[in-house]
Amino acid sequence: MLLTIGSGGTDVTSFTRLGGVFTSVMTANIVLFGLSIVTKSGLLAGHTALSVAGYVLGVAAGARLTGWRARDREALREQDWPPMVTVTLGAELMLLAGMTIGWEVTGGHPAGAGQYLLQVIGAIAMGMQSAAVRGLGAGNFSTTYLTGQLTGIVTGLVTPGQPSWPGWHQAGPLLALVTGGLLGGVLIAEAPAALPVITFVPLCLVVAMAVAARRRVGTAG
Repeated sequence: MLLTIGSGGTDVTSFTRLGGVFTSVMTANIVLFGLSIVTKSGLLAGHTALSVAGYVLGVAAGARLTGWRARDREALREQDWPPMVTVTLGAELMLLAGMTIGWEVTGGHPAGAGQYLLQVIGAIAMGMQSAAVRGLGAGNFSTTYLTGQLTGIVTGLVTPGQPSWPGWHQAGPLLALVTGGLLGGVLIAEAPAALPVITFVPLCLVVAMAVAARRRVGTAG
């Protein structure tokens, strides 16, 4: 839930201040790339291409990290929270820290090369987060692309014999994404300098909780 709130805030940042594209919703970016061809907008094409490339790089790096030292996917699934997921989220945290510094230095209005740099950092970070969560949940849920969750909720509600309520593991991330987008929009409009509260702080909390839980397990052992 916390990671999804951060995703919503990061996408709001990118869409409003970093070229009018998204850092995690690659389906929308691909559509925008097609639109850029029709409208002959080199600027939009450049931003969408950069965002997709950054996301792909982030997923590749995240998948490599989460799979490191795991003999196979079954071994990865047997762990409630694999240590390498925390390592991957920690790497994402460093990227978002850099993005936060750049955001503050530019006063929340990045332009030129700085705008492109912050955009690609955000896209790489969201790609790493997507890979980390995929490794954590074996692909059953996400914190960045949530069309599957919405499809599952609607399917569960209308399919005979299915529980009417699909569970918070599907509905929760959707509500968290709306929350992140709402809070991010408010901060963009009223206090841009405070935007990292939504984009950066949730990930800090997740990494801190994961490390604390690991330490408690080690102490108990």
